[in-house]
Amino acid sequence: MNIVFMGTPEFAVPSLKKLVEFGHNVMLAITQPDKPKGRGKKLSFPPVKEFAIKHGIEVYQPLKLKNNEEVFEKIRRLKPELIVVAAYGKILPEEILKIPKFGCVNVHASLLPKYRGAAPINWAVINGEKETGITIMYMEKGLDTGDILLQKSIPILEEDNAETIHDKLAILGGDVLIDAINMMCNGTLMSLKQDDSKATYAPMLEKSMGLINWEKDAIEIRNLIRGLRPWPGAYTYYNGSMLKIWSADVYHYSGDEKPGTIIESDDTLIIKCGKEALKVIEIQGEGTRKMNVEDYLRGHLIKKGEQLEGITI
Repeated sequence: MNIVFMGTPEFAVPSLKKLVEFGHNVMLAITQPDKPKGRGKKLSFPPVKEFAIKHGIEVYQPLKLKNNEEVFEKIRRLKPELIVVAAYGKILPEEILKIPKFGCVNVHASLLPKYRGAAPINWAVINGEKETGITIMYMEKGLDTGDILLQKSIPILEEDNAETIHDKLAILGGDVLIDAINMMCNGTLMSLKQDDSKATYAPMLEKSMGLINWEKDAIEIRNLIRGLRPWPGAYTYYNGSMLKIWSADVYHYSGDEKPGTIIESDDTLIIKCGKEALKVIEIQGEGTRKMNVEDYLRGHLIKKGEQLEGITI
């Protein structure tokens, strides 16, 4: 099938790779412009661009899509049968949606209609969901509201976080995409309208979301830590210095200390929550690397009985 691919980050690469491996003619890869990265602010290629260049696929990086006739005409001239979108990063104008014979399909990282929006993986973990998955859907004017073509789910395990789920869904996305295209080609693909009454929204993440509210239950805080890894990360303050908590477990505890109180800090760090307590596993202080909490405590004094700062009530 003649395909135009639109995607930008690492999540999109397995889908593009599968299209190439299964012999589809990827005529063009449209991706976001290069961005400065690192201390030197050197321009860095998006992962999709890197893959496309290695495989001889033409790359196109328009600054915008809306009201951009140059983009519309470039795609029209190619006459693609299908446009595949995977985490491109911008909303597609209706002019583009109308171009391909078989429409535009999106590789979405949730079980729609749950978690429409920019950060479905993170919110599924933050909200303590037990499963998530990939939805291949037709694209339309609304935000992730198009008909469902194919879905496949995976469990969210206790040891998972947003980072591990991202990697699992990236691979799964490529597999489910190929299955959907195969069914499209042989005429067996059926579409299903989404039940809007069951829709939930997954808004873009903000750094301020990571500030831990110790009044909450330990399981909620643990899910926040898991869901905000690797960015923006969950954090608190001790004596005015930020502590980023990378991983933690729920610790069964029923003491009457104020939430945010440090219960243990010798060779382990346990913090009282609104319900139960949190046992920190990995931590990062300001100016330090991420490390096991035992290693951190050997070089940094944290006093039992003191209060963590930055509590939001």
